[in-house]
Amino acid sequence: MSANKVKGTYDVLPNESYKWISLEAKIREVLSLYNIKEMRTPMMEYSNVFHRDSEGSDMVTKETYDFVDRSNRALTLRPEGTAGVIRSYVENKLYATQELEKVYYIGPNFRYERPQKGRYRQFSQFGVEAIGTVDPALDAEIIILAYDFIKRLGLKGVKVRVNTLGDQESRDKYQEALVKHFTPHIDELCDDCKNRIHKNPLRILDCKIDDKHKSVINAPTPIDLLNEESIAYFNEVKENLESCGINYELAPKLVRGLDYYSHTVFEIEADIKGFGAANVLGGGGRYQKLVSELGGPDLGGIGFAFGMERLLMALEANEIELSNDLDLDCYVITFNKALKKIGTKILYDLRNENIVSDMNYTDKSFKGQLKQALRYHASYLIILGDDEYKKGVVGIKDTKTEIQEEVKIENITAYLKEKMEK
Repeated sequence: MSANKVKGTYDVLPNESYKWISLEAKIREVLSLYNIKEMRTPMMEYSNVFHRDSEGSDMVTKETYDFVDRSNRALTLRPEGTAGVIRSYVENKLYATQELEKVYYIGPNFRYERPQKGRYRQFSQFGVEAIGTVDPALDAEIIILAYDFIKRLGLKGVKVRVNTLGDQESRDKYQEALVKHFTPHIDELCDDCKNRIHKNPLRILDCKIDDKHKSVINAPTPIDLLNEESIAYFNEVKENLESCGINYELAPKLVRGLDYYSHTVFEIEADIKGFGAANVLGGGGRYQKLVSELGGPDLGGIGFAFGMERLLMALEANEIELSNDLDLDCYVITFNKALKKIGTKILYDLRNENIVSDMNYTDKSFKGQLKQALRYHASYLIILGDDEYKKGVVGIKDTKTEIQEEVKIENITAYLKEKMEK
């Protein structure tokens, strides 16, 4: 029997996991500056959390992993993070204790789509949701956070593409304008778009098949149909961005890929070697009806999400190194099995002092153990042979300076702590 990973998934191997750990640490470091707390929701939800009548995106209609459990309950592996966060917000009545709840999440999502470089059927996202308040300044803060995070990763040429769909009245007018615009061309569009024109014409603008069709290219934009309140709201968002010197550009046809957005929508780009025009790293926007659709009060929210795999690819393409905290402080080398008992005790004492250490548990030669120590980038080698043990000492070698000194066994931890503090 040959066992292989499922198509569209991947393994994070031990020599790569530090990149994920480092990126997650950076996420938590930056989001703590913005007073945003972590929320963890299940990887599966009842299907109606995602399959709502108002949501007609391809992600929900074509790409979800749906199944029925042994009790005949319809469940779905989460394809995105926002709906599960809102379900939890409503179910736990967080609106009752907090005017504005700001949370982030990190974890896997699942979509049945064609696997390709940087796009998987199981993929990881981190995202932020600010729920409970409708305010242009809050929209700007969430955009600023997304922008700030990408800059702090060290990526260059970071900019925001921003648009507005307006309030519900403006959005309804825009949808009517799209229906009027696309109706004369509908027979030229794909079968999906023929259905979209009646259910949600905004989705035609996202179609991967018809994106070059002249009717899509010449379609009206949301900003053309904004009412006065929506214009004022969007102007305030832009003014807040400008006050911080945020590099943004207007993207009149940006609508994002989910149907729950209203008012502000945005994407974050960066200059990434080899990515060509596909340099969008993530994005998001404001939503007004999602909380009430999932059983909560009429409260709005705004959020964004970034794909972790895409971020790691961008960092690698730009040769930005993530910190590797998995390197060893020291590595114990023993010359026979009897001395491993002493090595075990040395390791225990070192770890009690928070000194990251290890030793070999096979019968490798000195040369083999040395190679392994160097693969772990050990800063110090603790060398224990019969002659040293008889004298009650070990040899400790600094792998950078290659200076080796004899140290009494009972003084090993004190010696290393002093060396590492310099």
